[in-house]
Amino acid sequence: MAEKAETKRQKQVAGLINEELNDIFRRMSLTMIEGGMISLASVKITPDLFEARVYLSMFQVKDPQAVLHMYEEKNKEIRKELGTRVRHQLRSIPEIKFFIDDTLDYVFKMEELFEKIKKEDEKKK
Repeated sequence: MAEKAETKRQKQVAGLINEELNDIFRRMSLTMIEGGMISLASVKITPDLFEARVYLSMFQVKDPQAVLHMYEEKNKEIRKELGTRVRHQLRSIPEIKFFIDDTLDYVFKMEELFEKIKKEDEKKK
């Protein structure tokens, strides 16, 4: 079944949360960990606005699962800070769920595959 398009309100709330979380992560020093960079790739909000799915993009991070776990451990602290900032705009503060955004990994793998195909085609000529 196809996913429904995001409503205008979902996009507004996701944008607000994205903006605030970026600032919260900077203030809590959650953007540089063990020499790697972590950035907020995107925020998706459920239609009922009760859950925010936060996708983290990781660059040169040795153990992405450990970093994800660290964010999950700080979830209450992050959500409390978010609540303080958006309490006047939102009726309820959504639960935050963290995910690893592997879009970059996917792009690199695709580029490698295309390069491999290209080299094989050149050998055949």
